[in-house]
Amino acid sequence: MRAPAAPPLFPVKIRKRPDRYTTEFFRCLESERGLSPRTLLNYRHALSKFRASREDLPGWTDLQPDDFRRYLMKLAGEGLSKSTVRLHFAALRTFYRFLSERFNLKTNPLKQVQLPKLGRKLPFVLTPTQIDELLSAPLRIPKEKQAPTWMPHRDVAILELFYSSGLRLSELTGLNVADIDPYSESIRVLGKGRKERVIPVGEPALKAIQHYRHAAGVVAGPVFLNKSRQRMGATAVWSLLKRYLKHTSIPNEASPHKLRHSFATHLLDAGADLRSVQSLLGHASLSTTQIYTHVSIERLRTAYDEAHPRA
Repeated sequence: MRAPAAPPLFPVKIRKRPDRYTTEFFRCLESERGLSPRTLLNYRHALSKFRASREDLPGWTDLQPDDFRRYLMKLAGEGLSKSTVRLHFAALRTFYRFLSERFNLKTNPLKQVQLPKLGRKLPFVLTPTQIDELLSAPLRIPKEKQAPTWMPHRDVAILELFYSSGLRLSELTGLNVADIDPYSESIRVLGKGRKERVIPVGEPALKAIQHYRHAAGVVAGPVFLNKSRQRMGATAVWSLLKRYLKHTSIPNEASPHKLRHSFATHLLDAGADLRSVQSLLGHASLSTTQIYTHVSIERLRTAYDEAHPRA
């Protein structure tokens, strides 16, 4: 049975009769930009929530900057975090760029709307010792009752691959056997916007995958299977990680994405250049990758303060 999809960020009832602008917008996002189903769902809810905010709102092309400023104040009054508000307006801004390009909208009202600035929040990163503790957990604790004997080996392979390659959760669950090349020690993944990239994989991860595939009899198709031998979903991966965290000293805030953070930070700590890490992570912009340089600097500062007699 396939795991349930994660809930949208903006839970609001979608309008039954979308107008032609939004219809064309989502057709474009799905067919041309290749956005993930989760992102499309969030965009739909964001636009629907805005339209439902006031009964007297004019049409999309007649809205003024003050309409969006009032909406910004409304969201703030609901107690939403700055990051959630910005994600919500990201959908609206993408929509208005589309209107400007496809329907020749002369004035984009959102260009005059200032959003709340985010304070810099450094991502949580596991230490190498914590990584070792987590990777050993599946074979260290008893397996679930009535679970196939190959499942702990699958879980080891998942955790090893996360940390070895820095994959996104959707990239890992979408991986197929044909995407793994043991001879070149690499995997081929389809990232955001359906952009393909090839990533090197460490020997421990490749061995873990091979051991799991042999134990589970996985020859072709999806790499990671659930109990029903169907492709694992994101919710199932979250669940297995939470289960193993209970048997470690790692804080519960660890997540599949935190393993991606740890992958990038540990590479930079060891001297990898920023452009290479950007390519490995599949970031479109170098500025997105630069957050990990700040993490590395903070780790160096901590080590300095703890070890240097004149710190």
